[in-house]
Amino acid sequence: MRLVPRGRGLRDPDLRDRLYELLEHDPLAYSAGSRFIQIIISVIVLNVAAMILASVPELDEQYGTLFSAITILSVIVFALEYAARLWTVAGHTQRKGSAVADRLGYIFSALGIIDLMAFLPAAVVLVTGRHATLAALGVLPFFKLIRYSPAMRSLLAAVHAERRALIGCVVILTGAVLTFASLLYAIERDVQPDKLGTIPQAMWWAIVTLGTVGYGDVVPLTPLGKIISTFAIISGFAMIALPVAIISTAFAEEVKRRDFVVTWGMLARVPLFSHLSAAEIADIMRLLRARTIEQGEVLVRRGDAASSMYFITAGEVEIALPSQHVRLGDGTFFGEIALLHKTKRSGTVTARRKTRLLVLDAQDFHALIARMPTLAEHVHTTAKARLADTGDLALAELAQGEQESSDR
Repeated sequence: MRLVPRGRGLRDPDLRDRLYELLEHDPLAYSAGSRFIQIIISVIVLNVAAMILASVPELDEQYGTLFSAITILSVIVFALEYAARLWTVAGHTQRKGSAVADRLGYIFSALGIIDLMAFLPAAVVLVTGRHATLAALGVLPFFKLIRYSPAMRSLLAAVHAERRALIGCVVILTGAVLTFASLLYAIERDVQPDKLGTIPQAMWWAIVTLGTVGYGDVVPLTPLGKIISTFAIISGFAMIALPVAIISTAFAEEVKRRDFVVTWGMLARVPLFSHLSAAEIADIMRLLRARTIEQGEVLVRRGDAASSMYFITAGEVEIALPSQHVRLGDGTFFGEIALLHKTKRSGTVTARRKTRLLVLDAQDFHALIARMPTLAEHVHTTAKARLADTGDLALAELAQGEQESSDR
């Protein structure tokens, strides 16, 4: 993949667009963007592992030079990545503002701060030579995985969406701590002045009790104090369950929302659906199921019953016909002729590389074209157009269907 064409330099806007796609696009496993992500993740893992091992004196004495080299390499890689993101983000934000505004938006964004903290503190410590501090900062690059982990991003989005409810939980917890601490202070201050003689000391007991930790370093001695502790322990279960329930529910909703957006984006890449309204696309989305096949995996075999229609949203498949092999890529679809004429597959379909598909089952296919005349017209028009093109599965399927009809 050539990033810098001949005769062009860093001022080429096309170069910035291509580099932005490389850095920000969610790629398939075979793409350059995927290889870039794999490199960054490998550097993160290597850097964190080196920091952990460097804290062991025996290993640091033996492999200290190697650990330092890994740290320096990581700082360079993360710094170059940060500079590239800072340069390419101009013109690629939803605000459509100036380049300076776009870059300032990235600098002060959560991911921008994480990208900066992944290398800047370590670079400063390398210059000052404080090795112990460097080891303590080794965990910072780990947070860069948030950018490459959909699950972590969904969790953070869920927490952000429910931030008001979670703040309310903190307020309730604070009130419970103050209440139980004040009660136990009033009951136990004369019995245990060294442990519960002040409200701040009693608050420590309330926090560990409500948190169901119960270290045992501070326990009530009086019967009334033990009764208060019982209520505190029971209340602690609610204090833990309430935010957990809020976050888990929000996380589940966020995953559903992300899947909806992903499926919508996959549909948008299929030209067949480009003319449909939002309501019609939402209707179709309920019928489609996503499927990913790995390189070399066989999707359907010649002679199989036609049970589905397939839409390629990203990737490439090869169709082995009796007379030739053809390839289909992003945005194309196949299998509609076999469904329309109720024939068997006339070719074997194999993934040339990792491929994302949307699958429409036969029953849903017939129901869909029955209630969407516009979509049915597009499917039939596409099918007729393919009859003149021998480089497609459709012609062989139709010929087989006609032959089977004549035999009957």
